[in-house]
Parts: sequence; structure tokens; C-alpha cells
Amino acid sequence: MDDRILEQSLIEGEAREELSLRPLYLSQYIGQDTIKRNLQIFIDAAKMREEPLDHVILHGPPGLGKTTLSNIIAHEMNVNIRTTAGPAIERAGDLAAILSSLEPGDVLFIDEIHRLPRIVEEILYSAMEDYFIDVVIGQGDEARSIRIDLPPFTLVGATTRFGSLSAPLRDRFGIQLRLEYYSNDALQTIVERTADIFDVKIDETSAYELARRSRGTPRIANRLLRRVRDFSMVKGEASISLETTNDALRVLEVDEEGLDPIDHKVMTTIIDTYGGGPVGLETVAVSIGEEVVTLIDVYEPYLIQRGFLQRTPRGREATAKSYDYFKRHKHIEDNES
Repeated sequence: MDDRILEQSLIEGEAREELSLRPLYLSQYIGQDTIKRNLQIFIDAAKMREEPLDHVILHGPPGLGKTTLSNIIAHEMNVNIRTTAGPAIERAGDLAAILSSLEPGDVLFIDEIHRLPRIVEEILYSAMEDYFIDVVIGQGDEARSIRIDLPPFTLVGATTRFGSLSAPLRDRFGIQLRLEYYSNDALQTIVERTADIFDVKIDETSAYELARRSRGTPRIANRLLRRVRDFSMVKGEASISLETTNDALRVLEVDEEGLDPIDHKVMTTIIDTYGGGPVGLETVAVSIGEEVVTLIDVYEPYLIQRGFLQRTPRGREATAKSYDYFKRHKHIEDNES
């Protein structure tokens, strides 16, 4: 599919809609109850001390609300937020320009923080701990270091690969929060809230069906709702029906478990081509023509969470559940030993 349901990037129109769907306060944020409860305490305490919130790292699979939470943090602290991404900060001077433009208490949000160049990351250490950076100007014998003092600020980093962060950077985040996949009930509430914002009616069973097939991810739930809304409008329905929902999801190739064609390719390739594994994910990626990073960040976590795939020291293996679900028979060769 060219317009994949799991595509992480958003087209311009969807990006604007995504912004309109984001809550401004923790009380409006659906799901992640433990994170909300703890974060509210941290924010309230920081405001009572009249200090910036401690640096925060948000980690977990894509589409669970890390960017939304960063904006909520800034809104709850009543400060401005500056947003950038790890790959966009190529040089130390880029980071220096961003940091020196912050006002006291501001939030700096760095998405994909695990992709920061090492030289840039090292400059962050002093900025996070002591609110200053040393910038080298000039080259060779004329090079000199200039210290730039920074206002107290809060760095909020987001990453899908917490383990890829270096220990020195990871340890400088006083607040470390892992976002988990959402329950079907929480996603149903999100679907119904989004439908209300879109001024679209949807019955309870349809909202739950969308939630059930959304891979525990609000971004996917909202994207599926947009597409199902299109089908319902063309049919002239006053409210999105379960029949239309099922028809639309079938056309979109989203199955009963929320798996899309790439998930099917991954699992059937492991089972049919590599005997169920173990097999390296790089090999699977080459076999199906996908990027390894896409499989690791987008597809593999959900397949593992749903019990279709397992990691072993020798590679990825299909589980008994996957053989049953994809209607394959496992060839038993263990008698050789």
C-alpha cells in the first residue's frame, strides 16, 4: 500500500488535523494513567518550587503520544516549547543557536533524540546539568572556546530506542517515562473523542472495532477513523456503521488482529522461507524489501506484543500462535537430535 496505515510521517492535511486532536492538559489526555499521575505530581512540585521541571525522557513505540505529552508539559508549566529532531541538529552550532534562544523555564523538545550526532550530544551534558555550553570558534591556532550561559530549561527527549541512548545522556534525565500500548477501551474513548472533534457520528460497536484493530496506538486509531469516515460519507450514512467499518478495514487490508500486509509478509516469510526461524531481521528485511529500522521500530514490537514473533539469541522465530493464525503447519525436525 502506498498510503500505509502504519506510515509514521503525516501528510500536510493530516498533520494539521493531528494538531487539532491533541489535548492541552493532562486531565484531557486519555490512557497512560500511571504516567499521567506521576507527571502531574512532578509538574505541581516544580511549580510550587518555582523551578523548571526536571529533564524528561519519553520512550516507547511510535504513535503513543510522546509529542503530545511534551506539549502538555509545556502548557501545564505555562512556558513556551521549542521543537526539533535529532537528525535536524547536525552541528554543535545548530544546538547552540537553539539553546541560546530559550527563555527561562522553556521546554526544548527533541524528537528521535537517539539520532543526535555524538559531538552534539556531548554539548548537551553541560547544558542539562549546569546550564552552559562551550562553543569553539575558529580553527587551528586561532580557535578559542567561548562559554555561553543558558537560562534554566527543561529538555524533553523522545525516542523509540531507549537502549540506543548513551549512558551519560540517559542518566541526565531525572524523569524517565515509558509509554505502553493502549487498551481497547482507552482507544475506543479516543476514537469517540476524535469523531466528536470531526463532527462525525459513530456507533459504539464501530468505535470499539476500530479501537480493537488499531494496534494499541492512538495515531493509528485516528488514521483509521479518517479513512472509515471517507467510506461512510460516500455511502451517505448519518452515523458510521459496523458494516461500513468492517468493509473499509477489509479494503484497507487491516485484519482482525490489526495486522497489515507488511506484518503478513514478515511472518509468512519467516515461516515459509526460513522454516519459522531463527533468522536475522536484516535477512527478513532484504527478503520483503523493507528497511530494517522500519521493521524494528514499527512492526516488530507489536508482533512480539501480540505473541506472533519472539526474539532469541540466534534470531527471530515464529511462535505456535503465528502458525495457527497464518494457517501454516510446522515441520518438526527435532527428532534428529
